[in-house]
Amino acid sequence: MKTKEDFPSINERKPQGVGPDGIPFRILVVDDSMFVAKQITQILTSEGYEVVGQAPDGLLGLERYKELYPNVDLVTMDITMPNMDGLTSLQKIIEFDKNAKVIMISALGKQDLVKQALLTGAKNYIVKPLDRKKVLERILHVLTK
Repeated sequence: MKTKEDFPSINERKPQGVGPDGIPFRILVVDDSMFVAKQITQILTSEGYEVVGQAPDGLLGLERYKELYPNVDLVTMDITMPNMDGLTSLQKIIEFDKNAKVIMISALGKQDLVKQALLTGAKNYIVKPLDRKKVLERILHVLTK
């Protein structure tokens, strides 16, 4: 009788969150919305990414980045948050690590803030509501370029 090993699946693929070396990419999620942070975490972990930390505002996001450095491959950063907004946090992360890869997350209608974030050093942006395919595409693009 034939077993599963006799029929390799044509649909099997490596999760995109795992680098060529077999080690998962490490992501820090900074968002004041527990719902959005959970959604991003679920999208990422379903593709093999490792979420190494979360923070509910820009100030704690900056502190977490410094604590985890250099073991963070990418940060997802909400723009509008209490204590320290995402733009200020982005600026301080870039000052600390000029090679930091940060993707901003923004609600619709915040194009000016997104443009400012890109000029400050953000590598890309994602618009809420989150679209799984776009989240994964943009993160992979930033990590592999």
